[in-house]
Amino acid sequence: MKIGIIGSMHMTEHMLELKEKLESMGHVVIVSGFASEYVGKSDEEKESLKLHHKNNCDAIREFWTRMQDCDAVLVANYEKHGIANYIGGNTLMEIGFAYVLNQKIFLLNPVPEIPFYKSEIEAVKPIIINGDLSLIR
Repeated sequence: MKIGIIGSMHMTEHMLELKEKLESMGHVVIVSGFASEYVGKSDEEKESLKLHHKNNCDAIREFWTRMQDCDAVLVANYEKHGIANYIGGNTLMEIGFAYVLNQKIFLLNPVPEIPFYKSEIEAVKPIIINGDLSLIR
């Protein structure tokens, strides 16, 4: 299966670990073409990079193009800013893109308790895997 990993760029190291694990299971995996630039950076540096990539490098469209022929997306929703299973605005858009492309949507962890987002996420009927990558098929 070809899988795009989506989530906060603050979690890039985690996303790259997931990529490696999924590839060892025989999947083809894509992440943002900018991912390598985030590795080893502080949260402040990552935030600055994220804004630069979105505003000057068309990062949203870059990933949209990369995800076109995926079979599924895996949402790497870890804790961020004290919010368990965080999904931010950009990731919510990417979930919407996957839905419109008829891709399977897997959430690594349960749907976050974020007002207004929860019902939108639940509406696309994601498959919650609770960290068990073997459920991706």
